[in-house]
Amino acid sequence: MRDFQYPHCRLASALFVAFMFGYPLAGTAQPAAPGGQQVGQAAPVKSVELPSFVSLVKEQGPAVVNVSSTRKIDDQRAVMPIPENDPFFEFFRRFLPPPSQGGQQAQGLGSGFIINQDGHILTNAHVVAEADEVTVKLTDKREFKAKVLGADTYTDVALLKIDAGDLPIVRIGKPDSVEAGEWVAAIGAPFGFENSVTAGIVSAKGRLLPNESYVPFIQTDVAVNPGNSGGPLFNMRGEVVGINSQIYSRTGGYMGVSFAIPINIAMDIAQQLRETGKVARSRIGVQVQELTRELAASFGLKEPRGALIARVEPDAPADKAGMQPGDIVLSLDGQQIEGAADLARIVAGTKPGTTVSAEVWRKGRAVQVKMTTTELTAQGPAALGGDPGAKSAAKAGLSVIEIPDEQRKVLGIENGVLVQDAQGEAARAGILPGDIILSVSNVQVKNVPQFDSLIQQNAGKTVALLVRRGPDTVFVPLKLDAGK
Repeated sequence: MRDFQYPHCRLASALFVAFMFGYPLAGTAQPAAPGGQQVGQAAPVKSVELPSFVSLVKEQGPAVVNVSSTRKIDDQRAVMPIPENDPFFEFFRRFLPPPSQGGQQAQGLGSGFIINQDGHILTNAHVVAEADEVTVKLTDKREFKAKVLGADTYTDVALLKIDAGDLPIVRIGKPDSVEAGEWVAAIGAPFGFENSVTAGIVSAKGRLLPNESYVPFIQTDVAVNPGNSGGPLFNMRGEVVGINSQIYSRTGGYMGVSFAIPINIAMDIAQQLRETGKVARSRIGVQVQELTRELAASFGLKEPRGALIARVEPDAPADKAGMQPGDIVLSLDGQQIEGAADLARIVAGTKPGTTVSAEVWRKGRAVQVKMTTTELTAQGPAALGGDPGAKSAAKAGLSVIEIPDEQRKVLGIENGVLVQDAQGEAARAGILPGDIILSVSNVQVKNVPQFDSLIQQNAGKTVALLVRRGPDTVFVPLKLDAGK
């Protein structure tokens, strides 16, 4: 649309627009509000500049490598889509192509980073698991055959060595200083795309994953996909604060939640792998669980802080030191215990054979306990079998029965009653048929009548039931009705 041709028409147009929409005319003075801001004007909005990762990538990118692994697999298993005991196995064997003479190979791809100029490289243990050959490719396209000096599946950390010198190395940071909300970046090879950079923020610290080790993972929303495993997680100072290890996904791909192993844990593991090729960890022979507010209150603690001992293994260091179910470990060798993961991490990081001192909350007061750790070894699960005996009772939504002496011997327990049915409040608390109730608020349950008596004595209160379920033992808070 062309502009009006006559000056008075243009002036009238301007006045109309100013009147209708409240726009100030050029050259006219406007009343000012306190502080100098003119009336009718919005306050200036501060611009927020997003961080740039360019210098970080230029400086630290050359120290990030691609790690590829190869392992031989059985030819017959490689081509057969079904097991040998399947009725259609013979059909598939006849019509599928015959296995090659050279054998089949499985290939894996991941990332890693150089930690010293002698050629030591950190990556994930699952990247090089069962590998017959590992190849490391640098950003300058050089390739080296790598030797696996050791791998620790507990933390998913592996240490590699290549024969090269004067290599670019990463700077190691302090993950303890990382805060939720700060920017971080990952460099790796997702889906084989070399030297890919992704960025995001730290979502949480000290995150524990279900059915995983007690590694206090750094959770981020940095895009991490297959091939990123073993790569570094950088802070904005260009320091490595973690090793990208795994993701939470329902599709197999990135869904906004990824986890990194804190670099201080990984470096400690690397040092042990370099010196001995294995990692020695301590144990004290307890099973622990997190404290809820209800459980803490039932034990007389104001705050749910510490690691609650749910089970003590016979003849283990904790047992010899007099620890018992219901103890709450508040500190170990002067280090505060906020949750179950802290105790497991500190004990595992202690050299076997070390005498440690624990502050324990027991029956309403703090006591000191000393014990000497032993080396961590694999343990087999216990089994539940047989048909328990007959006597039953229904209290607090629970129907419990006695356990025969021979069954107690099989289970390795001296006390307890078996849950036959759980309803109402007990079911909502998570108690299941087949659970064994060992104690009520730290009082051992010897038989059904005593269990009934303990429930009646604590009517209207919240009690802590020590429950054995398969190989595990946990405390369960149960609120009792006043009339039960």
